Amino acid sequence: MRILVVEDEIDLLEAIAEGLRIDGYAVDTSEDGEEGLQLAIVNDYDLVILDLNLPNIDGLDILKNIRQNDKLTKILILTARSSIEDRVKGLDLGANDYLIKPFHFDELEARIRCLLRRKFIQEDNELEYNNLKVNTKSRKAYIDNEEIKLTKKEFAILEYLMKNINKAISQEELLEHIWDNSVDMFSNVVRVHINSLRKKLKVKLDEEIIKNVVGVGYIIEKSKGEF
Repeated sequence: MRILVVEDEIDLLEAIAEGLRIDGYAVDTSEDGEEGLQLAIVNDYDLVILDLNLPNIDGLDILKNIRQNDKLTKILILTARSSIEDRVKGLDLGANDYLIKPFHFDELEARIRCLLRRKFIQEDNELEYNNLKVNTKSRKAYIDNEEIKLTKKEFAILEYLMKNINKAISQEELLEHIWDNSVDMFSNVVRVHINSLRKKLKVKLDEEIIKNVVGVGYIIEKSKGEF
């Protein structure tokens, strides 16, 4: 596994790199934000360990640049910033985990092992279908930048269908992912919420984007050439 460490504290950078090399990882290092970003873009890393306070380019800007084109590489933020807002912003921009300085190397090793075991694609906060946008951070939906007033369940259904574009989703799957154990699995609650959601979307879109798949469930389907 190949790891990039971008950290401007030289002693810490060298200590992390040495420890990871002893563990058997291939490690590249940079103490500069601009150089670190170039290394991350040019090379194929399994993990990037990224400090936030860097010279030339801030760590959050590096994170944003990486995530514009790369959703796969795991990114672990190192930060001395105590602000919860900074950590939340880092996670919302696409970081997979963070570690607050000072930290024990054993914990860093454990977090690296955990991240490298997992397979996932980092998703954007905003899902799009033509002029419909769903913001998973604010929990709001927009058509032509005008907010569509949805209930929590309607938004959750729309979000789930948008995350599974071109896949037919059964009523049972929606019940499992949108409702808790108190729901009656034999009720028509899904159909009621789907019908209400369809009406709200159709008023603005002039089309029915949530289609029925007979015998299967519901789908939002993009044809080839749509973005």
